[in-house]
This record gives sequence, structure tokens and C-alpha cells, in this order.
Amino acid sequence: MSADIVRYLTHPQVQIDPDVPVPQWGLSPIGRTRTEALVNASWLTRTTQIVASGERKALETAEIIAGRLGIMIEIRVAMHENDRSATGFLKPAEFEQVADQFFAEPHLIVRGWERAIDAQARIVREAEAVLARNRPGDVLFVGHGAVGTLLFCHYAGHPIARVHDQPAGGGNCFAFAREGRQIVHGWRRLEEIGA
Repeated sequence: MSADIVRYLTHPQVQIDPDVPVPQWGLSPIGRTRTEALVNASWLTRTTQIVASGERKALETAEIIAGRLGIMIEIRVAMHENDRSATGFLKPAEFEQVADQFFAEPHLIVRGWERAIDAQARIVREAEAVLARNRPGDVLFVGHGAVGTLLFCHYAGHPIARVHDQPAGGGNCFAFAREGRQIVHGWRRLEEIGA
């Protein structure tokens, strides 16, 4: 019997709407199509738990996968993306600048955003709470890029740095072994995970 694998999948592309709070953004047609294309992926077959952030885009991603696998979704509200409500929507160039600062100065509050060290502690706490139940089978977490990167840094033993961020566009996954928490693979686009 193979060892259980834990995967963290970020939601793919979203429908950006400056007039809607970011946590309420849903998947774009491209994001939905990318997710629907992976539902028959062989790497999902041993998944027995799907645990998602309560943000709409993560939930929509999880629902597509869960529907195919016939698994209930567990929603953990504290798996949300780093709290950026202080700035709300930022245009892409400005967002990238602030995100760079967020990762570069993890102990500082940048523009009112949640500190990276606090977001990391929160996402690690959520992941470990799920894994402590020690249920058999693979676990799929469905969440977000920034906190996913912070989780990856934790399990990989890296300092917080944006160099470890997922590739652009979302819909990326990293995996680690439940036993020993060793990284199995770093970020891969969902289309390339089983390759």
C-alpha cells in the first residue's frame, strides 16, 4: 500500500470584479474549464478528504472535484487567503508590488494586510488540525496562492520568500507525504501533476 499524499491545490483563474469583495469572486470560464478537465486525473483517485477555504473561488474549485469523486467537502473558514481587506481590489501592477513587500517583510504589516508570519501560522494550524485526525487516504486542500506558498515554505523548510510562489494563473499544486511531511513535488500546474 502506498503512503498517503497530501496535496494543496490553488484555485485557477477567477472572474475579477473590482465592485465585488475579493473573497466573493468566482471562477472565470477558463478557471472552471481547467478544473473540469482534471476531474478524471488518476492522481485524484486515492483522495478521501477534500478540505477547502470558504472563499467562493476555492469552494467552486473543490465542488467540481468533489462532485466527480463523490466526496463531501469540509469547509475550514480559517484557510482563507491572506487578509487584504485593508486595500480591497488593487490594479495588477500595484497588487504585485504590495505582494512583493508582503513576502519580503513577513514580520511587518504591509498596507494593512495580514502579516505573512500570521497568515503562515494560521494555514499551518489548519492543515495540521486536519492531518491530526489521521484518516486513511490522500488529502486534497483547495485554497489560495499566498497562503499556499506560506504552507509550502513551512513544509519545505524555506524562509518565507516570493521566489517560492506558485506560477501565475493559479491552478497549481504541491504535494507532501503525510508521514514525515516531506515534499513530494513543488508547484506544478494542475495539467502537469499526473505527467
